[in-house]
Amino acid sequence: MQKYLTPKWLLSAAAILFIIFWLIAIYWSFEPATFNPKQTAQDYAAQHNEKLVPGYTLTTSLITVTETLLNKSGGYLSNDVMPPGLFMDNMPSWEFGALEMSRDLALSMRKDISRSQSQSSENPFLTDAQPKLNIDHRSWLLPSAESQYQDAIDKLYQYRTSLSTSRQGSAQFYARADNLRDWVKQVEKRLGNLSQKLSVSVGQDRLDTSFAGDNSAGSIPAEELREQTSWFQLDNNFYEARGASWALIHFLKAVEVDFADVLDKKNARVSVQQIIRELESTQESIFSPMILNGSGFGMLANHSLVMANYISRANAALIELSELLNQG
Repeated sequence: MQKYLTPKWLLSAAAILFIIFWLIAIYWSFEPATFNPKQTAQDYAAQHNEKLVPGYTLTTSLITVTETLLNKSGGYLSNDVMPPGLFMDNMPSWEFGALEMSRDLALSMRKDISRSQSQSSENPFLTDAQPKLNIDHRSWLLPSAESQYQDAIDKLYQYRTSLSTSRQGSAQFYARADNLRDWVKQVEKRLGNLSQKLSVSVGQDRLDTSFAGDNSAGSIPAEELREQTSWFQLDNNFYEARGASWALIHFLKAVEVDFADVLDKKNARVSVQQIIRELESTQESIFSPMILNGSGFGMLANHSLVMANYISRANAALIELSELLNQG
C-alpha cells in the first residue's frame, strides 16, 4: 500500500482529478440553447388537451426558463458545495441573471397581470409560486434552492392549467397595456443596472448624482466618484447580463403572442421585435478563452463594453415601448 502513497503517485492522482474536473466544468459551462415559446406552448397544449388562451404562452415561457435552470447540463450550479461546481462562477452568474428576470416576471404576474384591479384577490397559485423563486439562490440545505424552484414550477403548472379552463373562479390573465407597461418598467430598471455594471469595467470618473432633484439637499457640491469593476467580477457581470438577456428574449417572444392585440393596437409590435434583435446579439458565440477587458480604444477587445452596448440599446427601445404603451 505504501508504494502507492509516494509523492509521484499522489501528484499523478491529483493531476488526473484536476483534468477530470476541468473537463466536467467545461461541459457544464455550455449555455442552454434558445427555444421557441410559441411552439413550446402549442406542443404542450396539444399533448395535454388544453386551450391556448392569453397568458398560456408567457406562463409556459416562464416555466421552461425556470426548468432549464434546473435541468441544463450540470443542473443548478449556484449552490454547489462540491467540486467542480464549487469553483465555477461563470455559469452560476448566468443562472442568477436568468433567475432575476424570472423573479421580475413572476412578481408582475402575481400583483398585476393576473388581477383585474388593485382591489382584486391575488391568484393563489401565483401567491405560492412567486415567493419560492425569491429564496437565496445559493441556499443548498433545508430548503435547497432547487426544491423551492421546483415547487414554484409546480404551482405555475397549476396556474397555467387553471388558465386554460373556462370554469368560474379559474385563473385569469389580463393582457392590458397598463399591465404590460408595468412589467416593462421593471425590466428597464433591471437592464439599466446591468448596463451600468458592465460600463464601469474600464473605470469611470463621474459626478455623484444621488441628490439630483432633491430640493432639500440645497446646493451641496457634487463629489467626484471613481467606479471600476473588480477584475474578479468582470466575467461574473458579463455572464449575469448574458443570462438575463437569454431569459428576456423568451419572455418578449411570448409577449408578442399573448399581448398581440395590445401591440397591434399601439403599433408597437415592431418595437418588441427590435428589442429581441438587440438581445439576440448578446447571445453570439464567444471565441475568446476568457472575457477580455481592453481599455478604451486600446488594442484588446472589451467584451463588457460590447455587452453594455447591446443592453443599453435594448433598454432604450424598452423605454420607447413603455411610452407607446402609455399613449391613448
